[in-house]
Amino acid sequence: MADTPVDPVLRAESSSQRATFLELFLDLVFVFALTRVSARLVEDFTTEKRVLFSEAGQTLVLFLALWLIWASTAWVTSTLEPEAFAVQGAVVLTVVGSMVVAVALPEGFGDRALIFAAAYLAVQFGRIGFLMVATRGRLVPNDPASPRRVLFWAGLSAVPWLIGGMVDESVLRGVLWSVAVAMDYLGFTLGWPTPRSGRTRYGTQPFGGEHLAERLQQFLLIALGEVILVTGIAFSGGNGIFTPARTGALGLALLTTVLLWRIYFYRAGHVLPAALAGARNSTRLGLSAWYTHLIMIAGIVLTGVGYELTITHPFGQIVPGWLIAILGGPALFLAGRAGFEFQVFGRISRSRVAGLLLLGAVVPAMEHLPLLAVAGATAGVLLGVALLDLRRSWGQPPEQPVLRI
Repeated sequence: MADTPVDPVLRAESSSQRATFLELFLDLVFVFALTRVSARLVEDFTTEKRVLFSEAGQTLVLFLALWLIWASTAWVTSTLEPEAFAVQGAVVLTVVGSMVVAVALPEGFGDRALIFAAAYLAVQFGRIGFLMVATRGRLVPNDPASPRRVLFWAGLSAVPWLIGGMVDESVLRGVLWSVAVAMDYLGFTLGWPTPRSGRTRYGTQPFGGEHLAERLQQFLLIALGEVILVTGIAFSGGNGIFTPARTGALGLALLTTVLLWRIYFYRAGHVLPAALAGARNSTRLGLSAWYTHLIMIAGIVLTGVGYELTITHPFGQIVPGWLIAILGGPALFLAGRAGFEFQVFGRISRSRVAGLLLLGAVVPAMEHLPLLAVAGATAGVLLGVALLDLRRSWGQPPEQPVLRI
């Protein structure tokens, strides 16, 4: 860590593109946080007398807030010097605040709503406030209004966040928090446009594209690890642990996890650092990749929930809503992966489209089959996508990204 709080914080060309140990420490908090998201989703799918889409929608809002904390931190450490005292202090504050957010998340729409909102806002305000104090107001010398824009938008969204945390009606809370999280995403995407101060223009300062690529890859691996974690816990905690049905479900979960890893890193995921480093506007490509990774990670988390249900009820009577997790999770991943591929190569592989169509086509036939059969069909579709990728790359030179952005 730097010895003085007034060290330069803008990322230099010579700055390391590797993630710091402190950033990896932050990731450990989000391993736990994703397990809380999965636990809440399992409860949404299995608890009787719940409106599934309403409950799942609430979990989505909480997940989006969680992702914004991590992704905005990755953006900060990609635009500023991650070894600077000010930046490391902001990351430490994020670690502490994120842990409180994660602990409150399972009851984020219940008894801990105000705690969740307060912790989330503490991270949002605390980071930018610490950066401004630690740099004595010289966070971005060529754009001194940039921190004020962030604070302005954080203040706007804080109103629905806090009101939503205090109201007793869950539907009203859902509306207010949906508005709040939409404001936070909109502000980040547009560069926090503010009256009289304009907006932050991405691309006007050094940007660690390779660093952001590595961070996105690392979080996707965290999501895959979370699938292994929740399915392993579900398997080891049940009765008759090594029954053929439960063992088969665990095997399918592991196979699917490997296939998701393979499909992601096949070409596009592998060359993402080069694509961001060589893009004409690396910040624009980084922002778009930020969103496609959000879709893929949401799909992976949902897939893990589907396999946890499968391990617990391999031959149980299927609940139609459970197909959302078992089939919808991989479909959401493939949709995000198709968009990601287009960002990197300017095209979409037919295997992605075929996989999505097959997952949709098998839905009517899956409603009357046991969960283990549905999970097997899903793994079969993903295996077909991976084999088509392998066939396409056989004997071909590595494809290079299209640097059009």
